[in-house]
Amino acid sequence: MITILGCVINEHNIWLVLVAAIVCASGSWAVICLFERAARTDGLQRAGWHFLSAVAAGAAIWCTHFIAMLAYEPGAPVTFDPVMTMLSLLIAIAGAGAGFIVAAGGSARFAPAFGGAIVGMAIAVMHYTGMMAYRVQGIIHWDMGYLVASVLLSVGMSALAFHLVMRMSLPRQRYMAAGLLFLGIVSLHFTGMTAFQVTPLLLDNGFSNPAAMQALAIAVAVVALVIVGAGLASYLIDGSARSESLDQLRHMALNDGLTGLPNRASFTDRLDHEIDLASETGGKVVLIGIDLNRFKEVNDLRGHGVGDMMLRKLGERLSELTKDGEFIARTGGDEFAAIQRFVDQASLEDFLVRLEHALFQPVTLNDFEIIPGASFGVAFYPDNATSREALISNADLAMYRAKADASQNVCYYDQSMDDVVRARRALANDLKTALDNNQLDVYYQVQTSVSTNQIRGFEALLRWNHPEHGFIPPSDFIPLAEENGLILQLGEWVLREACARAASWEPPYKVAVNLSPAQFVHADLSKLIIEVLMSTGLPANRLELELTESTIFQDKERSFSVLRQIKALGVNIALDDFGTGYSSLDMLRSFPFDKIKLDRSFINEAEESLQAKSIIRAVLALGKSLEIPILAEGIETQGQLSLLGDEGCDEAQGFLLGRPIPIAQLLETGKVSLIESGTGRHLRSEPASPELADEIQTQVSRSA
Repeated sequence: MITILGCVINEHNIWLVLVAAIVCASGSWAVICLFERAARTDGLQRAGWHFLSAVAAGAAIWCTHFIAMLAYEPGAPVTFDPVMTMLSLLIAIAGAGAGFIVAAGGSARFAPAFGGAIVGMAIAVMHYTGMMAYRVQGIIHWDMGYLVASVLLSVGMSALAFHLVMRMSLPRQRYMAAGLLFLGIVSLHFTGMTAFQVTPLLLDNGFSNPAAMQALAIAVAVVALVIVGAGLASYLIDGSARSESLDQLRHMALNDGLTGLPNRASFTDRLDHEIDLASETGGKVVLIGIDLNRFKEVNDLRGHGVGDMMLRKLGERLSELTKDGEFIARTGGDEFAAIQRFVDQASLEDFLVRLEHALFQPVTLNDFEIIPGASFGVAFYPDNATSREALISNADLAMYRAKADASQNVCYYDQSMDDVVRARRALANDLKTALDNNQLDVYYQVQTSVSTNQIRGFEALLRWNHPEHGFIPPSDFIPLAEENGLILQLGEWVLREACARAASWEPPYKVAVNLSPAQFVHADLSKLIIEVLMSTGLPANRLELELTESTIFQDKERSFSVLRQIKALGVNIALDDFGTGYSSLDMLRSFPFDKIKLDRSFINEAEESLQAKSIIRAVLALGKSLEIPILAEGIETQGQLSLLGDEGCDEAQGFLLGRPIPIAQLLETGKVSLIESGTGRHLRSEPASPELADEIQTQVSRSA
């Protein structure tokens, strides 16, 4: 060791030795970083990183050797064989690359050490090839002991360095690996130089230029540092890009893409954390379920793009109002959830006020303004629930109770009251299952002429026979369908089923189908009706659509435009529940209805109430003057029917004349039969012809 140090101190330019050490240290660090990246990738990426690692290693090893050789002072003139010098560089790059591939790709336990040994051997071969390129005027002697020791040091330290890289569990092991590689390169060189002994032979005109040698050494060092720096820059850029990508992926995984708020996964993690913290400290957690009131209406009227705009604006408001201990996430389409670490009732009330302010302030969307509104359900941990799932369920129950009660926006969980809500939610799920599995049915109630008792048509009425609860009244399940977004699907099913059945009737009676307000505001209602008529083959004049005054009153201008399009198809339009709306006479003035249905509330009181009888008489007179047929609903007694006959009512419908019955029972009564077709009966006539479809489309375009 003393001999080696003496060689370094006494036979080298110490400043160039330091330059060589700087190149070697920086190169060793770059090589370890690049190799580590290569080992943790695969495919073409691994090949690319191996190439960069090999180039950086070759440059560091070769330049360290070359600068140190220029620092050596043999006491005699020196030159270099250019071919052997370049060959030594290629050996360094190729040998290092081969070692890296073995170290990173081998499945054996000692593959990293074996690959490192190959790198160490490449360092040795490069060094002694470079020594063969070294031309000095003198007699050269080799000390074989130092020569062998130099090779063993290089191979051993390199093997240990790459074994550490592949088994790294702590960050500091990277520094240890780089240090071992540095020692392997340096110990090989200077131990090898100790083995190299020169007896100078001074010949005529033989000399070396020390200044030129030093300048060459500095130039080589700069080139080496540029190559190493390029490798490190690639490593750092890739690391930064990976870090940014991971941050983006993490943000995408934990945040809602539309509103930027935390998503359901983040909400679940945060709620678990708050519950654990409350359990440890004896505190409480408040969970607030939030559901927007008018989101479905915006989607139906303005389209999903406008609905998304509203959600983005509300998300911005919600993200700005949270304080310490508060958290808001978007958990579904129009559903949000808020968490607060409960301190006192005053802080909770303040949080609720801020939430209400954010969600009840008007939102401007394109050319109109809307007040979204929301319903809030509040539940406490551990007062109302002892688990995350139960807490979420109870907050939802309270929120649905708030949604059903127009008088209040915020409801706190109450077990006795929310058991009813839980039952309604279960029934709503059953309704969706019934719709998906075709478990609903359409019943038909006859409509007859009052004067002749002849059948004029049938009204299609939706019925649900629940497998556990029996028949569920429409007054119970229709609101459920509206609350849970099933009404459009439900209405389309009834329309399609009723038209398909009626198309096969003989005689060809009309069929009347009710339109819900949600269906009526649907943007593609006229297109839906065209499609149903074409697919079922029902003539348009045999379909009668019934809608209430309140449905039209929501947006009169748009409503009458839609009605004109539908009427242009030849479909009949009936005004249902006449007399209960706000502006019945204005409705009749604004649109030529094909029929008026007098509300059953007047019929029920007709025999006892003079006022009810007077209203009936007035409505019938109005119908005659406008030449609009009047149908009276809810006829249950012969006296009611006789009264209507005396007053000149056109049609009647009610239990006295016939209860709603399923299609099979209707066929049994003989009131209708099925059209014969070929060898058997069918429930659906042929679809409308393309010519009829074109004519219908033209009529709609003209009326729009």
